[in-house]
Amino acid sequence: MTTGILATDAWSAAPDHAVAACWRGQHDNAVVLAAGAKVLIAGGADAAGAGLRQSAVYDFAQDEWSPTALLGTARQAHALALLPNGKVLATGGTSGAAGTPLRTAEVFDPAANTWQATPHDLVVGRVGHSATTLANGLVLVAGGSGQRAGGGLVALRSAELFNPADGTWEAVGHDMTDARTGHTAIPLQNGQKVLVCGGSVPVGAGEDADLAFCELYDTATGTWTPTGSMRHPRRAHSATALSATTVLVAGGRAPGASGDGFDPFARATAELYDLAAGTWQDVAPMPAGRAFHRAVPLGSGKVLVIGGADHVDNETGYRGALHFSAGAWTPFAGLDEGRWAFAAASSGTKVLVVGGVTRTGLAAAATPVELTASAERSGT
Repeated sequence: MTTGILATDAWSAAPDHAVAACWRGQHDNAVVLAAGAKVLIAGGADAAGAGLRQSAVYDFAQDEWSPTALLGTARQAHALALLPNGKVLATGGTSGAAGTPLRTAEVFDPAANTWQATPHDLVVGRVGHSATTLANGLVLVAGGSGQRAGGGLVALRSAELFNPADGTWEAVGHDMTDARTGHTAIPLQNGQKVLVCGGSVPVGAGEDADLAFCELYDTATGTWTPTGSMRHPRRAHSATALSATTVLVAGGRAPGASGDGFDPFARATAELYDLAAGTWQDVAPMPAGRAFHRAVPLGSGKVLVIGGADHVDNETGYRGALHFSAGAWTPFAGLDEGRWAFAAASSGTKVLVVGGVTRTGLAAAATPVELTASAERSGT
């Protein structure tokens, strides 16, 4: 089958990552380097849920991994952002399976192959937050979960800016309209604006309310403005810019609070955001629901959605992939190994997936969570 989005509608094995790992966050899993020639992955969680220090760079041309220096701090559910100078910023996260949100940040230098702690820490420790590079070169870190005074975690409304020139952090004077964690943040108009959508808010022990609320950050004014809400609440969804003014959101978890009609299955719905109108419009749904999948842009308004899972527990990762173009979904070759909560990146003509969860709960053979170190690639 040929779709025309990549040179080949197939996946081939790539070398394994050094460790089996998963990335359950929205902004923690991979960064494209060197104008699409390489991909950086850093941190993630092991099968026990503890953060990792391992980091590596994959070279598409050589089809090989090169280990980097270890992260200074083990971290999972952190956020990565590519800086204008080609370096990568890693912020926050947590080191333990249920640890305190980290205030530390560090920068990867591809030329030196090293990580170095920033001279200053974040204003607030965060996990499950977003990090977005803006048109002015600053990095916007927003939301996530912070430490609650009485114990546990609380969703944050605050945001802060990182200045790569001097390594300082400054709180954004205006908080987000809505506290949220596990949301997506997509730069629009070349980083002049940032669309934040979905996520969840903890409402009790082990329970979260999923959100449909969305808002825009304006780089010029430093303010947040509510924009149209999605037609369906979502977390563990994907959000991909199709152009400088449009965003595709697909899948994700259904509302997660048991008192609100808890639905353990993932959504199949998808919708498009239009910046000029500030509204969302339904597009054709995917053939089946999926969450904790990845969506990578392929250019010209095309997107490849890969893997994921449907049920919250006792799940085997999906092998299936879908191509979105012109409002329609078409099948793409399936992965050799089903997975969710993995890392994925696209150069535009090549796609890499690595790691992730393969089985959980009763679907797992011997442990509650089975992870993989395997990697696959598509394109030439």
